[in-house]
Amino acid sequence: MSIIKTAVVSMIIVCSVTLWGCSTDTAEPEQVPFVMVTQPNSTHNEQKSYAGDVQARQQTALAFRVGGQVIERYVDVGDQVKVGQVLAKLDVKDAQLQLNAANAQLESAQSAAKNAEDELKRFKQLLPMNAVSRSQYDAVDNQYKAALSNLKQAQSNYDVSRNQTGYNQLLANKNGVITARNIEVGQVVAAGQAAYQMAIAGDREVVIGVPEQAISEIKVGQSAWVTLWSKPEDKFAAYVREISPAADQSRTFSVKVALSEGNAAIQLGQSARVFFNKTEHNVLSVPLSSVSANGQQAYVWVVKPDQTIRKVSVTLGAYGRDSVPVLSGLTAHDYVVIGGVHLLREKQKIQPIDRDNRAVNIQAGTAS
Repeated sequence: MSIIKTAVVSMIIVCSVTLWGCSTDTAEPEQVPFVMVTQPNSTHNEQKSYAGDVQARQQTALAFRVGGQVIERYVDVGDQVKVGQVLAKLDVKDAQLQLNAANAQLESAQSAAKNAEDELKRFKQLLPMNAVSRSQYDAVDNQYKAALSNLKQAQSNYDVSRNQTGYNQLLANKNGVITARNIEVGQVVAAGQAAYQMAIAGDREVVIGVPEQAISEIKVGQSAWVTLWSKPEDKFAAYVREISPAADQSRTFSVKVALSEGNAAIQLGQSARVFFNKTEHNVLSVPLSSVSANGQQAYVWVVKPDQTIRKVSVTLGAYGRDSVPVLSGLTAHDYVVIGGVHLLREKQKIQPIDRDNRAVNIQAGTAS
């Protein structure tokens, strides 16, 4: 029986020692060897980017000026074309018949005008001899004037028919590249119906969609820079050329960003991303790695002069790419912990260092 009592007493003593050791550890938090700290930046640099695609600054629809049936098609999507190049042709049979009829009318009007002119000359010779009356001469003169008018009309009709025959060829009006084709051989098209879409050679721009809550931050002429998905390491200077005054169905505003350089190296249709930089002065900001949250409340760890840390609730602005503005809760003299904030505890003692691994001496009055 004494052996059992001795064992129980021994277990009680061991448990007591263990609990005492645990309570001692809790009372004195261990010191974290090295923790990187920094002071809030008084200048907040915010970078926003939007995806878009490369387009030609000028684009045009090419169409026949007359209707008819397509008999030849010479270019397709992606083909480079030059000004004056024939792109397609229409059947000219009906147009040729109209031209022949107009030519016959012109020849008839020319003959009538020549006869009227000869008749007028004879009457001019007879009038001084009183061989014809004045009224007869005036009638012949009016017939000559009417013949001249008919000749001008016939000439105009012939010119129109000749032009209509020429309009059966669709010509490129600028140098560029075909981006869309809407016709096939054998198809009957109407006058003005778009046959091709052409991107005119020259300047390039990136078209992006900006949400309505951010459109007020973008202005015409604002500088930007562009990267391509295929070559993300290359950057091209650009500027905002045009902002749509109204949102589209997706509730975004179309913004055209013109490229200041690199037009020859950038191909139409390439995917691109446009970057805008925004700098705000007299606004405190901290790195994203220094911010944590408890529920909906954001907080940072502030270092006190005795090298202990305390949790400080903060009000944040819009998150940037690398930092976030602090609207309230910090001063410019505070030191905040960078990184690993979820592993720290209240009143824990640390050894603060800066980004260059140098010890930071926090003086009284520099931390709130």
